Amino acid sequence: MISSQDTRKKAVVLLSGGLDSATVAAWLQREGFEVHALSVDYGQRHSIELNAAREIAADLKLADHHVLQLDLRGVGGSALTDLEMEVPKGKSPTEPVSQEIPTTYVPARNTLFLSLALGFAEARGAHDLAIGVNALDYSGYPDCRPEFIASFEKLANLATREGIEGRPFRLHAPLQDLTKVEILRLAHELGVPVDKTISCYDPREDGSICGLCESCRLRLQAEMELNQ
Repeated sequence: MISSQDTRKKAVVLLSGGLDSATVAAWLQREGFEVHALSVDYGQRHSIELNAAREIAADLKLADHHVLQLDLRGVGGSALTDLEMEVPKGKSPTEPVSQEIPTTYVPARNTLFLSLALGFAEARGAHDLAIGVNALDYSGYPDCRPEFIASFEKLANLATREGIEGRPFRLHAPLQDLTKVEILRLAHELGVPVDKTISCYDPREDGSICGLCESCRLRLQAEMELNQ
């Protein structure tokens, strides 16, 4: 007997353990997808976000959750993979976030991660990919722009057997045009375990946030606005 879950379309979401990717996972579920989560252990400063991703996947009851190894420390060029580089921080949580590309940018990270997700999806018969990028409240990352998302979707359909045989991929970025406070509001509406998500670039060893990195400031400012 075929269950309703067997007939649902499959989607692969890049799940970092942060607020945005968790919200996208829950959004895909609301849209009727069977959601398969992929996280990447890329040699980032801490493993806290990977632990958060595992908890979120379990709480949302995703179809499955895989963690792939891709050590980007050898590539260098980012404060997230090089412990000798400092994560830029503000003087207070309310300090505005710069639109210049910060040192927390990881060279070509979303291109690499989406490529992994594409292969992961093709191997599982999934034709929908999703990522939690945002073009409004972000730190100027070039791989969060709508142009990048549109271009990668085209690439996906040129670079795969599924694509050239007429079974195209679609890349979803449902948070693309939302502000951080709108994302936070949507997360609560979708039942995301918000308190378990971690957005900090430089958390302390006990898992608490630094409160001053750009990601922390964006989220804390959104929480303040939401609670006004």
